Amino acid sequence: MATGERMEDVAAAVGRTKRTVQAIVSPFGGIQPRPTRRSLLRLSSAEREEISRGLRAGEPLRRIAAQLGRAPSTVSREVRANGGRRRYRAVPAEARAARCARRPRPAKLACNRRLRQAVERLLLDLWSPQQIAWQLRHDHPDDPEMWVSHETIYQSLFVQGRGALRAELYRCLRTGRARRRPAGRRKSFGDIADMILLSERPAEIEDRAVPGHWEGDLIIGKGTHSAIGTLVERQTRFVMLFALPDGRTAEAVRTALARTILRLPEELRQSLTWDRGKEMSEHVRFTVETGVTVYFCDPHSPWQRGSNENTNGLLRQYFPKRTDLSVHSQADLDAVARQLNGRPRQTLGWMKPSEALAKVLR
Repeated sequence: MATGERMEDVAAAVGRTKRTVQAIVSPFGGIQPRPTRRSLLRLSSAEREEISRGLRAGEPLRRIAAQLGRAPSTVSREVRANGGRRRYRAVPAEARAARCARRPRPAKLACNRRLRQAVERLLLDLWSPQQIAWQLRHDHPDDPEMWVSHETIYQSLFVQGRGALRAELYRCLRTGRARRRPAGRRKSFGDIADMILLSERPAEIEDRAVPGHWEGDLIIGKGTHSAIGTLVERQTRFVMLFALPDGRTAEAVRTALARTILRLPEELRQSLTWDRGKEMSEHVRFTVETGVTVYFCDPHSPWQRGSNENTNGLLRQYFPKRTDLSVHSQADLDAVARQLNGRPRQTLGWMKPSEALAKVLR
């Protein structure tokens, strides 16, 4: 077929029917592909024969590896994966290696219906793939068939040819995108009078050793006409949200923020780190009202309040960009905060923020 012979002539030459030849070459576009060349890093059939003979002779694995010019770990893994010293045979080991090398491999989520349903259910609850992967291992510690990596979930969402998860479930991801892309452009802000810079923040805040230190910011709605205030406790990642029905002027933000902060026990009102937005122009008055010192990040450095930036990304699942945020009441925001605080976080050792805060309060 590769040299241009007719299918009838090929069938006659090999003593088969035309239909048989057609069934063999059709999946490859009409010409059977050349066999793939084995990587030199892989054990060959002859090397597996030498391993089998060495094991039958009772030689140690290190000596067998030295004779083959291979690492002892390579030979050890090969023997362990194929039945151990007593059961190792070269032909079955070669057949197993050929099966494992086949590509493309079937997606785990496409083959395991129970696992796929569990992943889809948690995605619909707006859990991230990392949270899902950890929770499944936690819920099924003795059932590896119910384990899946977060990267497998991402690939099943982004590569629909894998036929695993429903295409529309990518909207349940934090970004709501069907493919990865780099972060967008940065924002710029003017200066605020009497700012206390982040470099003056005490060391106990930096290492998150003491609770009560918060990071805050606003998420902005359609046309910059509406906003929601967000607060994250640095040690426990506990989230609080506050509505801004009167807009995001400095006075409106100060009033709503002070009302939210004063709901906390005094021990949890230590400091607040904010971006350089003009909405915090009345930070001095806020400090007088609440006793909470406000620190400001360096220009173009949102990573200096990374916990809050991460949380704002999570919140975009509930409050998408280019939507009117003024339609959400404080009760709506409290419900979203409860849901976020009830989700396990990797940075807390998969503890929930609500559990971490309860532990601190105890």
